[in-house]
Amino acid sequence: MINQLLFALMLLTTLGTGLMAGLFFAFSISVMKALGRLSPAEGIAAMQSINIAIINPPFLLVFLGTAAGCVLVTIVSLLRWHDPGSVYLLAGAALYLVGGFLVTMVFNVPRNNALASVAPAGPNSAGLWAGYLSSWTAWNHVRTVAALVAAALLTIGLCIRSVH
Repeated sequence: MINQLLFALMLLTTLGTGLMAGLFFAFSISVMKALGRLSPAEGIAAMQSINIAIINPPFLLVFLGTAAGCVLVTIVSLLRWHDPGSVYLLAGAALYLVGGFLVTMVFNVPRNNALASVAPAGPNSAGLWAGYLSSWTAWNHVRTVAALVAAALLTIGLCIRSVH
């Protein structure tokens, strides 16, 4: 029974990292490029709206649930270090926690919060918007790669564990 629950936890965590990688990827390859084509006032207003809209139950469930799952997978991997696939599970969970969750909280969220207080048509908005687009997107690329590699490592660990 406990092994089935652990498998379900690991599977849901793996799926969550994949979902987050996809969301981050969509922002990197399309959303931010589209916003960059708008005037600064339009881009700021659109991103402010996105930052409000994205804080919703499904997003929070996947984003926070995946981070919580990664914490639990990390603990299980350390407690069952000699089980097949543990090193991949640990690496994937740690990578998502640092490169997906922590980067979001330390780099992307503060930029979003700062942007929330900007008047879209303010006198300094063009410069602020250019800096935001550049730095936010760069950190989003980090989140994208981290979440994608984490999903791959978790998948490998889960496959190895399933075979044994």
